[in-house]
Amino acid sequence: MEALNKQKNSRHLSKLVISIFLLFVILILLHLQASPINSSYSPASSGITLISRLHDSVTFLPLKDLRFAETAMEGNTWFMSSLNDTREKNEAEYLYFPSQASKGRLLCIMGRDKADGTKNSYALAWPETLPNSATLLKGLTFVSDTYFDYKNLWHGLCAVAPFVGWSIKNGCMMPDRWVLFHRGELRDRMGLWLHQLMETNFGGDVEVEGFEREGRYCFERAVVMRHNLGSMGKARKLEMFDSLRCKARRFCGLNPAGKGLEVNERGKPIIRLTLLMRRGSRSFKNPTAVIQIFAKECERVEGCILNVSQSEDLRFCDQVRVMTNTDVIATPHGAQLTNMLFMDQNSSVMEFFPRGWFELAGVDKYAHHWMADQSGMRHQGSWWEPLDEKECPFPQHDPDCFNFYKDGQVGHNETFFAEWATSVLNQVRSSKLEQVAKNPITTPGANSDACVC
Repeated sequence: MEALNKQKNSRHLSKLVISIFLLFVILILLHLQASPINSSYSPASSGITLISRLHDSVTFLPLKDLRFAETAMEGNTWFMSSLNDTREKNEAEYLYFPSQASKGRLLCIMGRDKADGTKNSYALAWPETLPNSATLLKGLTFVSDTYFDYKNLWHGLCAVAPFVGWSIKNGCMMPDRWVLFHRGELRDRMGLWLHQLMETNFGGDVEVEGFEREGRYCFERAVVMRHNLGSMGKARKLEMFDSLRCKARRFCGLNPAGKGLEVNERGKPIIRLTLLMRRGSRSFKNPTAVIQIFAKECERVEGCILNVSQSEDLRFCDQVRVMTNTDVIATPHGAQLTNMLFMDQNSSVMEFFPRGWFELAGVDKYAHHWMADQSGMRHQGSWWEPLDEKECPFPQHDPDCFNFYKDGQVGHNETFFAEWATSVLNQVRSSKLEQVAKNPITTPGANSDACVC
């Protein structure tokens, strides 16, 4: 009997709990029915609200992440720091939008500050839900950020060259515009030399976007490079430099057929030696003496022809023409050496440095060694003017001391210059004799006018 009573009490308790729960649900439903949100609810209005919220929910982050300000050159990146690059063997690291990695979202940029990259920002958004008042820029946009700049020939080339390699790999795709940043700060132009080089490679005018009005801009398609040549493999670099050389020669009306195999009336190979001079910083202290040394040694090697050119006086196609007709270039360290890319592969480079560079310049003094290797040239070494005793006012601080010597002029050593010139000229002469003997004219090679794109 006691067990039966317990069973009845349990059933009554269960019914009471269920009744309370049902009453609670009814009260909630009544409250929702009276709610103004629910009273205006419809599937259509819900869809509009959701889309509107997605438009408003796009989050813009600073282009320049100051957390990496001190380590931007050590494997980190302060530009679009929340995004990871696509890495492919032999290719430069890059970002592409829209892609699987971006989950189909487009790249958007807001801000055009030229002095503070933290005031410029970026975001990702789906094509159907771009930020409110955003301008969609159609076509393909190349977005570049560099630690250096776009005016210096060498630094500018290192920044834009990965786009050339990417274009070759992707069916020679051409950009509709460029967006340039320097440490997250907007730049609205390239240097003239670089601008013309990109025109010869991609054809037509090179449009650099300056974002003339404030607002948000989204790109239908975008490629982002932020590590310069970075991890691009040597094979791709050679292909990329060959393409730039070929397109520049074609643009400037130069026919490379038989280039490098010319002979004189005695059937001896012609060797074209160019002294590429510069004014101001890192110019020769006594250019007349240097010219006389090289002229004398050139006369001793049959077939040698000396050309002396002033780099600042040469327009773009003049530079392409001079370097196309050069087998050996001798010049002080400087941006003008970037023109070596217009020489035939296996041409020779002789480089001269002022005092202090060997001891104080760090690895940057090897920039044109690297370029020679990447573009298929032979860097025949360097002459470093001896420092002897430091004269800078900051002898205990090498970086400051280097700035004291950085833009100095280059002296000369007649004996060393003469012996070095003779050695390089004889080496080039021997190489050309072998080429002529093999009759490679019938074999297409790096000097063919059949450009990659």
